[in-house]
Amino acid sequence: MNLALPALVPALPALGAAATLATGRRAPGLARPLAIVPVAVSAVLALVVALQLGTGQTLDAATRLTPTGGPDISLAIHLDGFSSLISVLVGLVATCVQVYSTAYLKDDPRYPSYAALVSLFTAAMFLVVYSGDLVVLLVGWEVMGICSYFLIGHHWETEDARSASLKAFLVTKLGDVPFLFGVFLLGADAGSFRIEDVLRAATEGRLGHPTLVALLLLAGVAGKSAQFPLHTWLPDAMAGPTPVSALIHAATMVAAGIYLVARLLPVFLLSGAALVVLAVMAAVTMIGSALCALAQDDLKRVLAYSTVGQLGYMAGALASGDREASVFHLVSHGAFKALLFLAAGVVIHAAHTNSISAMSRIPGLRKRVPDAYWTMGIALVALVGLPPFAGFFSKEAVLTAAEHAANGEALTNGLGPASAVPQAAGWIVLISAGLTALLTAAYAARLFLVAFHSPAGAAAAAPAVLPAADGGTVAADHEAGAPYSPEPDEADPAVAEPPAMRWPLWVLAVPTMGFGVAGLRSDWLPALLDGGSLRPSAVTAVIGTGLAVVGALLAYGAWRSATARVPGQDETPAAEVVVADPGRALLGPLFGPARHGFGVDRLYSALFVRPVEAAARLVRFLDREVVETYVRGAGAGAGLLGRAVRLAQTGNAQTYLSALLAGVVLLAVLVAV
Repeated sequence: MNLALPALVPALPALGAAATLATGRRAPGLARPLAIVPVAVSAVLALVVALQLGTGQTLDAATRLTPTGGPDISLAIHLDGFSSLISVLVGLVATCVQVYSTAYLKDDPRYPSYAALVSLFTAAMFLVVYSGDLVVLLVGWEVMGICSYFLIGHHWETEDARSASLKAFLVTKLGDVPFLFGVFLLGADAGSFRIEDVLRAATEGRLGHPTLVALLLLAGVAGKSAQFPLHTWLPDAMAGPTPVSALIHAATMVAAGIYLVARLLPVFLLSGAALVVLAVMAAVTMIGSALCALAQDDLKRVLAYSTVGQLGYMAGALASGDREASVFHLVSHGAFKALLFLAAGVVIHAAHTNSISAMSRIPGLRKRVPDAYWTMGIALVALVGLPPFAGFFSKEAVLTAAEHAANGEALTNGLGPASAVPQAAGWIVLISAGLTALLTAAYAARLFLVAFHSPAGAAAAAPAVLPAADGGTVAADHEAGAPYSPEPDEADPAVAEPPAMRWPLWVLAVPTMGFGVAGLRSDWLPALLDGGSLRPSAVTAVIGTGLAVVGALLAYGAWRSATARVPGQDETPAAEVVVADPGRALLGPLFGPARHGFGVDRLYSALFVRPVEAAARLVRFLDREVVETYVRGAGAGAGLLGRAVRLAQTGNAQTYLSALLAGVVLLAVLVAV
């Protein structure tokens, strides 16, 4: 293979970002082609690289960047089935997002900088996927962090966007600090930052601190992939533009942490304690996020908590020792989650609100957005994990991996012995994943029923869409007290969504429906990865699907019951229509805490934010009132001394001679005495 091809995959979006920034103000008409063409070409090249590499093959190439006095830093490329598959996903989703954004942000004056940042974000993820050196991977890792800061805060004129971007940056950096130490310690133990050398050292048992390294790396993964306890930034990040949410949630930032653990899984298999920690982290993340999703009124926050939970599935598969199942679900989830967010953007464009309860009051909303209605339905079924959609096969692969790990037969596929995975980790993942399957079906059914099929919409005497009123009116159109992350909406609700916002939905619907069958035959997807089986086991398939069906039926029953209790509302103004929310009935007393993330943000505010702010106020007081007082006093003292000396400078020679004579006499007297 010509190494220029994989090198161009991350280089083209980076060059496109630079060109867009350079020409954005002078030639704004070039911003859109410069945003789309380099990313689309990179997507095609990523596919070509994957096809040329084939199945069961790897490619490693490196050149030394700089000596360090210790392990060298190399510009290295590592290609295998995992990197090929994920790079194709990144290219596909990024291209769809760039095309979609041309219409979604067509009147945004900051579109050129937005498009450039999306291209740079894409290039950074390609660098993470293709890098064969941990330090170079770390560069892409951090570039994604700064890009996310600017993209989440794209609408910086709003307080929500500013605080969300800052929170995302600080929380992820909190995880990146121990992650950085973990990378350095891993390189020191292995004697190299090259990933192939690190894995060779792990296989040969030459790592001196595997548990410490694994736990330090998990801190960074928890931040980037929004796992408990560093998950709180992701729901608030919904204040950014919806296409950015699709990119972050489906193919870039949150996928990077899972991909890193998958690449370094032999290191984690050396520490059973780290795998148990990962399993517990995944279990708490899965169940907690699913409960929170069931209580949200903001459509994008429902999807955000859904992403957190699905990432928990991937982390659970890794804790069970099966990286094939984890990456299978990562790619499957990337397709249907990108579809969910882009479809949500179309619905928000038409409804002029993120609020599910407000959408339920709009008559005929599903007829207003038929493409979004059907594709969102397809993606939600995939999210629930019903056959024959992709989510079913990838979710069942995770459950199968957990089942084998619980029985002491972990599917490590030759990366380590099955006994390296504690059975406790398998049981933790299996039980929590089953409960999450039920909850996922419940909140997916709630979202679809309340947003598109509520009787409140049929009863309301309202126009077909909400008017594009001022921000205060829109903000008042969601449930009081519910977390809400609106973004500035300048779209005309009377104008249908352009094709650039519709056809990416159907492009993503294809892998959402059909990608799952790629895991059924051993010579298809499994041959591209580690060669293990991705077929769902009969037991977990029946149990997992049964739990999903039960969850959907419970949500439907609660919705029908809640709807029946709402009195007739014919000719009621839309703003006064009561919306039946099955989430309240399903969660009961947990509804309030779940709506506010079980108070984790408040806890962190009390434990960390307020003490830091108090310390900052103390430092400010000491600096201004103590340190500056001494500084001002020193300056004032010098000034007073100067004024005293100036009084003695009269310019009269007789005065100077008299003073000199007096001094001489005084000295003579002192000497004589």
